[in-house]
Amino acid sequence: MDKPGRTAVIKRDTKETKIKLLLETESITPGLTGSSGIGFFDHMLNTFAVHGGFAINLDISGDLNVDCHHSIEDVGIVLGTAFRKIVDSNKNIIRFASEYIPMDESLAFCAVDIGGRAYLVFNAEFKSDLIGEYDTQMTKEFFYALSHNMLATVHINVPYGENDHHKVEAIFKTSAKVIKKAIALNAEDIVASAKGSI
Repeated sequence: MDKPGRTAVIKRDTKETKIKLLLETESITPGLTGSSGIGFFDHMLNTFAVHGGFAINLDISGDLNVDCHHSIEDVGIVLGTAFRKIVDSNKNIIRFASEYIPMDESLAFCAVDIGGRAYLVFNAEFKSDLIGEYDTQMTKEFFYALSHNMLATVHINVPYGENDHHKVEAIFKTSAKVIKKAIALNAEDIVASAKGSI
């Protein structure tokens, strides 16, 4: 019988968005269920879930009549909070991970330390303002919200690439792979910190 993954349910209710998100790690059926109402962002969330082995169930009502900003940022907040809840329940995680992922002509790198210190370094440039209804500058905002609510240091670099779709997708893929590795439980049941706490 397959061992169930670790789960967290987070709700966030503001004047801009109403969100309920269920996250399951180590899922036997990874992927996104639900929709943000932003097609390309849904594609990225599903890509993130599949490559991280996560099941994400998203129920959101956002002020898309304004723009996509609040919906994307608040999903990052809620998803980061869900990862933090999972880490807090099992602190014997690997903690550090890094990886390069190519997508056609683009290359993305991500390194994380899920050690209780929130920080984002983001080096990626985009030529287009929009990919469908997705504002490309929201890529950085999403990962800022994710890293700060996960209490993780996240470094993202895209050293080269031409197609903005490929650049953003490579970022979501590599971040998923790295978070998957970092939240994995270590075999020794040891907290990976000289302080004894993450």
